[in-house]
Amino acid sequence: MGSFMSMLGIGPGDEDQQPTTGSSSSKVQAFHSSARWQLHFNTIKESSQLMVIDFAATWCGPCKMMEPAVESMANKFTDVHFCKIDVDQLPEVSQQFGVQAMPTFVLLKKGKEVARIVGAKKDELETKIARLRVA
Repeated sequence: MGSFMSMLGIGPGDEDQQPTTGSSSSKVQAFHSSARWQLHFNTIKESSQLMVIDFAATWCGPCKMMEPAVESMANKFTDVHFCKIDVDQLPEVSQQFGVQAMPTFVLLKKGKEVARIVGAKKDELETKIARLRVA
């Protein structure tokens, strides 16, 4: 198992780190490793389930303001997959999705972008999620 973990870029002692936010009951998965993100993305990208990726930074005030709203949406829309990417920890993932401002929310279905919201626009994000989750 050690060699598999090292292929993922996970060092000794990292095996138990789960991709979550600080809260153990969070429905938003936070990723801190490119390898883990890529593995997760490759697993879910063929699904027709809506995926919402929250690109944020720890120093970003509007991002912090949106956190409770995103958590609430993740609890409300249980059929939607919510992920969080810290742009400073995973700059290559941010570049892959062309993120230039925070927060940016990228909504995907079958690995393809179906919507993008730039900024702390809670109502717009919730409306798009509600519409696209059933589309």
